[in-house]
Amino acid sequence: MSRPSRPVPLPRIAPSPTAEPPYDDERGPSDVPAAPPYVQGTLALALDPGEPEARRPLVWGPPGAAPDERRLRALCQAVAEILAGRRPPSSVFPHMTRRAHAELIRSGKVMNCARPPLVGTPHVSQPDDGVVEMCVLVHCGDRSRVLALRLERRGVQWLCTDFETTP
Repeated sequence: MSRPSRPVPLPRIAPSPTAEPPYDDERGPSDVPAAPPYVQGTLALALDPGEPEARRPLVWGPPGAAPDERRLRALCQAVAEILAGRRPPSSVFPHMTRRAHAELIRSGKVMNCARPPLVGTPHVSQPDDGVVEMCVLVHCGDRSRVLALRLERRGVQWLCTDFETTP
């Protein structure tokens, strides 16, 4: 004998959550994700310099000590990216004098690179107390260029006062 058949339940349709994140204007103030607490492998540079009085001092170690090579290389990388047109000049404003920053803006894009420029190890010299000069080889695809920077200590901060690159 066969058992009496029970009715089969019908499938239920349930709403699925949206797969896309909400647009910025749909988010509430509590939905805004917090900024990451670290900077991965780059020099932390402010993108909006604000007023000149809002400059934060660039302290690279104990007062009077020369900046370490890793930070010098990161500054060279940032300047090379600006000269290649891949970074805004305002990102290094707190790290340069007004004259050097104006010259950086005036020079514009002088490095033509299909890929982002890559800087090598800086060659650093200290010609005088409170002065650091360095040059670095910038690899721009098939062609390499040289970038030279001069930093001077102003109080406890180091500022880039001049830069040069090959044409």
